[in-house]
Parts: sequence; structure tokens; C-alpha cells
Amino acid sequence: MTLVVLTTSPRVAPGLLSGRAWSVLGAGRVLTGTADHPLLPYLSDEGIAAEVVPPDPAGVARESVTGTLVWLAAPDGDEDFLRAVGQAAVALPEPPVIEVVPGSYDLPGARLLDVAGVMDRLRRDCPWDRRQTHESLKPYLMEEAYEVLATIEDGDRAALREELGDLLFQVVFHARLAQERDAADGGFDLDDVAAGLVEKLVRRHPHVFAGTVVSDADEVNENWEAIKAAERAAKGRGSVLDGVPMGQPALALAAGLQRRAERAGAPESLGRAVGQGVGRELFDLVRRARAAGLDPEAELRAAARDYRDRVHAWERSRETPEPGSGPHAGR
Repeated sequence: MTLVVLTTSPRVAPGLLSGRAWSVLGAGRVLTGTADHPLLPYLSDEGIAAEVVPPDPAGVARESVTGTLVWLAAPDGDEDFLRAVGQAAVALPEPPVIEVVPGSYDLPGARLLDVAGVMDRLRRDCPWDRRQTHESLKPYLMEEAYEVLATIEDGDRAALREELGDLLFQVVFHARLAQERDAADGGFDLDDVAAGLVEKLVRRHPHVFAGTVVSDADEVNENWEAIKAAERAAKGRGSVLDGVPMGQPALALAAGLQRRAERAGAPESLGRAVGQGVGRELFDLVRRARAAGLDPEAELRAAARDYRDRVHAWERSRETPEPGSGPHAGR
């Protein structure tokens, strides 16, 4: 008198099931309402007969009273159908025991497979997504990055989740475009991007992955810079400034160049001699902000946001009529 509901994850190879799942599959009659369930060929290979039947909640509940019945749930979980089975079961004089057995389940990060699948579908079936290139997507990449920054500044955690998703989509989109090129033409895919990231993180964190002993965060930063310098040398990059993105906002660019140069031991006089007029003053102001432990880009953004709020308040004050004023005042 048992109904076993066997669930599986569409993000796990269908033949990979838990030992408990394989044991229950041999414990009784196996039914499913999904004719194209990805697990069916693997059950057949193991000599397990699974019958595809029309979903009948009451019939499934009644049959499970007489013995063990295994329901192979659809990859999406069959939630509505199983809820109806539960309602039919509790209405029986002697309801069966209902047991849910996870045959496979998602590991952390598994939903990224869904993102890749949706991206493939969009690239194939959406006219707008089909015509995009790395170059055409550049404005969206910048826009999404700034929207993430805005949600952090606003402290809006719910919006941060959404905007990080939009930014992730841009990463997946660019990887999908690269996947369409041959390897000889610089082609790669999302797995290559992830593999390169993992390799870099492991290489640059020897205190985590290789037993290197560090005393504090400052020593971690020192090791990081030493590792990056070795990487630049291996790639034939001769300057410490190589890799600083010149297309970023000017304040952030100035701060990045100064930081890299100072770490390499460049004399401060080089910075004092750059540019002329307001440009030189701004560059020196960036140096002063950094010396005070401040991020000049963030400081200017904070001032700009404060100015925005003050303008908004001024506009609202102009919209509120003063007492005794207005078209009907004095009547």
C-alpha cells in the first residue's frame, strides 16, 4: 500500500540515479505520464518495464492501495498531477503511504544549465537575438553593469538579484556567439569561460588551494600582484599597465592607472606632470582621494546622487502651492 513518486532533475544526465531510486524501480509497477521521459531508454536497458499511461490521479491512488506503485514524475515534477493524486488518496477508506524518492537532484549552480539552454533557443528562434554580434551587444553590457552598480548603491537587494541576472545573460550571450566560431577563429564556449575562470582563481589563491601560508589580507594582495606579474611576463606583456581597460570612466581609469603604477614603484612625479589645466587638477584630485583611502569614482557618484536628490526635492517644492496661493485664492 505504497505510492512511490520518483523525481529526477533535468539538469542531471538521465542515467545517473541514486541507489535508492534503482531499488524502488524494481519494487513494483512503474508508471509515467510522460511518453518522452529521458529516463525511459535507461530503464529499458536495465530490463525495467515502465508503462506510459494517461494521467489519472484517482486511478493511481486506487491502484497504490493494493501494492507498491512507482510513479516516474516528469522532469518538471508533475506538481499539479501529484497534488491531485494526494487529494484522491486521502479520500480513500485506507489511503496509501506516499513516499517521494529523489532519483537525482540539482547541485549548486545547476540552474546555469537552464540559462545556457534558453540562450541556445533564443539564438536559434528569436530574430533579434539571431542578428546580434559582440559589437552590437557592447552598449547592453555597459548598461547592465551600471544597473548592477546602481542597485548596490541603493541597497536594493531584490533589484540586485535581477540585475545580476541581466548581467549574467550578457556573459552567456557573448560566450554563445563565440561558440559559433571555429577554434582557429578564436571560438570558445561557456564551459571554456568557466574553466578559465576556475583555473585563474585557483592559480591566484595558493593560500586556499596550494597550502601557501599568509598572515593577513595585505599579504594576499601582495601574492596576487606577484602572480599577475608572472602571468604578464609569461604572456609577453611588458608593462604593469597592460590589462587596464582604457574604455572605463575617466575617474576609475585614472585611479586604476595610478594604482598599477604605484605598485610597480613608479615615481609620484610622473603623475604630477601629466596633462594641463582642469585635467591635471582632476588627475591630482584622484591621487589625493586614493591617498585618503577613498574611491574617487564612488565619491563623485555619491556626490552626483546627492545632487540628484536635492534637485528632485527642489522640483517637488515648486509643485506644492504656497498657502493662500492658487487660482481660487482670495475668493
